[in-house]
Amino acid sequence: MTQSERVLEHLSTGQTITSVDAWRDLGITRLSARISELKQDGYPIQKNTIKVPNRYKEMCSVAEYYLEEA
Repeated sequence: MTQSERVLEHLSTGQTITSVDAWRDLGITRLSARISELKQDGYPIQKNTIKVPNRYKEMCSVAEYYLEEA
């Protein structure tokens, strides 16, 4: 299974994914590249920008991707 296929499988369950999720759960370090590939293949992937705390409890903006429902 390719990294893009793992991301698509994850999103197909209705879950969202961030770069930290991808690294921790799927072993993927370049999530944005995999998202770009999936979008080029025609998958309707969208993103929200969310705020999450970093290790120092500072709020940081990150992309949270999801598969748009048809």
